Parts: sequence; C-alpha cells; structure tokens
Amino acid sequence: MYVTKFSSLLNFSSSDITRISFRIQSTKQLAVSMSTSASPPNLSLKSRLRNGECLYGLFFDTFSPTIAQISGHAGYDFVVVDMEHGYGGISEALSCLNALAASQTSAILRLPECSAMWAKKALDLGPQGIMFPMIHNPELAKEAVSYCRYPRAGIRGVAHPITRASKFGFDSEYLDWCEEELLIMCQIESEEAVEKIHGITAVDGLDCIMLGPTDLSANMGYIRDPGNENAVKAVQTVENVVLDMQSKGNKSVYLAGFAMPHDEPKELKKRGYNMICGAVDILLYRDAAIKDVQKFKTSI
Repeated sequence: MYVTKFSSLLNFSSSDITRISFRIQSTKQLAVSMSTSASPPNLSLKSRLRNGECLYGLFFDTFSPTIAQISGHAGYDFVVVDMEHGYGGISEALSCLNALAASQTSAILRLPECSAMWAKKALDLGPQGIMFPMIHNPELAKEAVSYCRYPRAGIRGVAHPITRASKFGFDSEYLDWCEEELLIMCQIESEEAVEKIHGITAVDGLDCIMLGPTDLSANMGYIRDPGNENAVKAVQTVENVVLDMQSKGNKSVYLAGFAMPHDEPKELKKRGYNMICGAVDILLYRDAAIKDVQKFKTSI
C-alpha cells in the first residue's frame, strides 16, 4: 500500500517537473522571440542615411494617434512628433509613437526646449531620433549631445531596463543601439547659430543639422517675409558648411530642412539635403478641408 502511494507520488512529481520544465523553456523561447522582435524591423534612420537615402517626412502637431498611423501608412520615411508647437506632451507622444510603430514608421521627437529633463523623458519613450530646438552655439550643442548619452559619456538617467526604449528590458542590445543608431538633431534658428555653424557642426556626437527657416527669418527681422533675400542667404550659409563637410568626409553630419512655399521639397533634394520635411499635418487637413468645401460650394 505504502509502495503504491510512494510510486504515485513519484509519478506525480515527475510529471509536474516535466510540465514546469516545459513552461520554463516556453518562457525562455518567448523572451528570445520578443527580444528579437524588439529591434526595429526596418533599417534605422541613421542606417538609411549612411546608405545615401534622401528621407521625406512630416511634422506632426495634432497628436492624434489615428492621424499618426494614417501618416505612417501613407509612406512617410519619418514623422516628427512636435512637442514644441504641437498639442501634446510625453503621454500623448507615447500614443503617437505606438501608432507609428504599428505602421513601421520611424519617429523623431522634437523637444520644447534643450533641457536634460525633456531629453530624458523623450528618450525613454524610444524614438529613433531626437530634435533639439534653438541651438545657438557649440556649447548648447554639446549639452544636447550629453543629454542623449549615458554616463560617463553624458548625463542621461539610467532606467533602460524598464523603459519603452528597450522594449521594457526585452531588447538586450538597446545600450549599443542608442550609442550607434540614435539620430541626434540640432536646429539652427538664429543669426548667432549661423555665425557659429562651423563650431556647432564640429561637436562630437551631433548627427544632423536641421534648419528652421521660419524662426531664422523671424530672428533676422523678417517674420512676415521668410523668403527675404538675407534670410535665404543665411540658410545657404548653413547648407554650404554642412555639405562641404560631407564632401570632405571629415565628419558624418547630415543636413535636414523644412520646405517652404519659396523653397519646395524637390529643390532641397536637388541641393543635397539628406532629410526633408514637406508639410505639417494640421496644414494638410486645413488645405484638404478648404478644397472640399470649395468643391461643394462651386458645384451648386
């Protein structure tokens, strides 16, 4: 009798161990699978830039996840989620990043200001690029880069095992990824920045110069005339410095810009821009709405 009970206990224990082992193995396989899928399915923005592609993107200010996903499916290479002028902060940006990820579209977060606080929060969301506004001198550019680097190279807060950026710890290669593939962009939007563009572009770790033609022209006194000859010359000065660096192969700094009525996307591409933003989601809807109303009104 006791032998029978002991035998049954052994059988139960053996079966239970087998079941537990299977679950452990399944969990490990799931973790490996999730770790693999945590990496972007497509090439990163920096990889595509290194390959010589000219990338076309959209500035995104509505912070509507639905519109974000539609924009991704439309075929934009990247979408700049604009926390400087858009209607959302970190929480709303997270919803947009999730929506863009569903369409496998790269997201860039534009910060409201160049600060460590905003950079830490934005980077932990896991964008492929981060854009710092109003970088007027090399010192600010150096600070911007330091906000994106973990110690000792920078001052970014260390929380990668729990953030979306590392797929909540499932992406074991995240630390290497953010060092090599995170696109750090600085905006040139003032006369001071134009005057100091050589020093700004020489900052180690800076990947891309993004021209802000409207703020630049306003800073020069042409807020109602962004196509003013002097403002255009200032833009050309920055372009020439960056493109000259590229031609000499001294440093991989890419050139990005926003198309204007007097300077269309095809013109920027012709001049050698690596990244071009052609529109803002709000303006796209505004113009489409106007056309729709006019179509009805004029058909009566």
